[in-house]
Amino acid sequence: MLKETLIETYTLGLDYGTESGRALLVRVSDGAEVATAVYPYKDGVLDRALPDGTPLPPDWALQNPDDYLDVLKNAVPAVLKESGVAPDAVVGVGIDFTSCTMLPTLRDGTPLCRLGDLRGNPHAWVKLWKHHAAQPQADRINEVARARGEPWLGRYGGKISSEWFFSKALQILEEAPEVYARAERLIEAADWLVWQLTGVETRSACTAGYKAMVQDGSFPSPEYFAALHPDFRDVVDEKMSRELLPLGAKAGGLSEAAAAWTGLKPGTPVAVANVDAHVTVPATGHVAPGTLVMIMGTSTCHVLVGESLHEVEGMCGVVEGGVVPGAYGYEAGQSGVGDLFAWLVKRLAPPEVHDAARAEGVSVHEVLTREAARQRPGESGLLALDWLNGNRSVLVDAELSGLIVGLTLATTPAELYRALLEATAYGTRMIVEAFRGAQVPVTRLVAAGGLPSKNPLLMQIYADVLNQEVYLIRSEQGPALGAAMHAAVAAGVYPDIAAAAAKMGGLSETVYRPVPENAAVYERLYADYRVLHDLFGRSGADEPGGVMKRLRSLRREARRAG
Repeated sequence: MLKETLIETYTLGLDYGTESGRALLVRVSDGAEVATAVYPYKDGVLDRALPDGTPLPPDWALQNPDDYLDVLKNAVPAVLKESGVAPDAVVGVGIDFTSCTMLPTLRDGTPLCRLGDLRGNPHAWVKLWKHHAAQPQADRINEVARARGEPWLGRYGGKISSEWFFSKALQILEEAPEVYARAERLIEAADWLVWQLTGVETRSACTAGYKAMVQDGSFPSPEYFAALHPDFRDVVDEKMSRELLPLGAKAGGLSEAAAAWTGLKPGTPVAVANVDAHVTVPATGHVAPGTLVMIMGTSTCHVLVGESLHEVEGMCGVVEGGVVPGAYGYEAGQSGVGDLFAWLVKRLAPPEVHDAARAEGVSVHEVLTREAARQRPGESGLLALDWLNGNRSVLVDAELSGLIVGLTLATTPAELYRALLEATAYGTRMIVEAFRGAQVPVTRLVAAGGLPSKNPLLMQIYADVLNQEVYLIRSEQGPALGAAMHAAVAAGVYPDIAAAAAKMGGLSETVYRPVPENAAVYERLYADYRVLHDLFGRSGADEPGGVMKRLRSLRREARRAG
């Protein structure tokens, strides 16, 4: 534990993930991590039913916004207590959030799900990033944009995802017009939380640029929104805001109420909200073009800084100043990574694997990883598509699903586990090749997030599949550290995020280098992955390769009939 001194100051990074929120107290002089606390969301991910038992349809993923406030009330006091740092030594607060996560509120920020008559309506709750039930709306957003020749569509790789802001907002309007009418504000959860901290509603240029179709400072036109639905014409002016603040700016000071929740001093500067993936880039210590940062957790976001503007297939967006000022920030991603491995452990690992883990006092993941590490590339005879939660990049299609080829009666859980590890690496290679094919250089790969430090096998597979060195970020709390760095900029400790990165960020000494003989085998496997990828991923529902979409449609029909 680092002791407080009279000359040392600190910032607080708040990282809001899928299952929990984390508070990290950081020394601003060198980025030393003083104390951390994690607070799990009480209601977690609501994907089957609301807290009152109201059932949810397939592809829904909601959350309770009060869980986010509980992080402030529990995790922040915990890090202050653990560290012994006085509240007046904390000079700034920054947050990052998994995105696009959005909610409808009243004009004063009250979430609609708190209202008694709307508490049982799913559309009144937070729609988490992996809420995929807005795919029909996303499809129409894309069709209308293409028909009108909207110039902003190419900045998103030609497709807007069902995960993004206006897909979810349009779903509320079409499926629950009474909720849409009551919603005086539609807002990213990241921006909503800053609102709760400061008492001032602000909107981040980052969240708006990547998730709400803002390009060159402007939303799509009212005429475009009207073409989607007449009542959607003025969605921006009626329920949002056109005033966007840049990253590193001060959104406001900590309110009296938020100070009471956290134990921090009123008026403490609070930075403009950021996205968990984008905020991690400065935490590597490198903000120069060409470094692709893979933020690996339940899903993976791939963030890259480029010097010039290019349109890249299947990107989640390219935004000027979206990661660091004066450069173009590119985002891509995979909708399921850690979630895939967790699915196998939860659904497919047999009792003997769980028994072995208990006997050894380790996790089931560790047992399966150890067994998988004993296999040579190609030894299992398996090849998988990593689409168990749809495909974010480069196909941008939540209707796609998983596939494993090569199963036999001798296939083991560890072989399946390794096949899924490999599948996520192939998905990342597709993204890297899309960047390079669009003349966006990728010169360095850096892994961050919760997975890299826990699974050396996964990282070695990535190095072998990509046939390139993979560096690890020094901090295991990359997003929270990046949020704390932006807090230091908002507080005026550093003039910009590049200066903060140079002092507070950095890489680990661990580097994974490709093994030539492994890379050669994976080159062959990846060629077959691309065949499966294009056959099942690029086919329409009426084509032979469109079987995944037909199966999804039949599932919906059967469930509706039931």
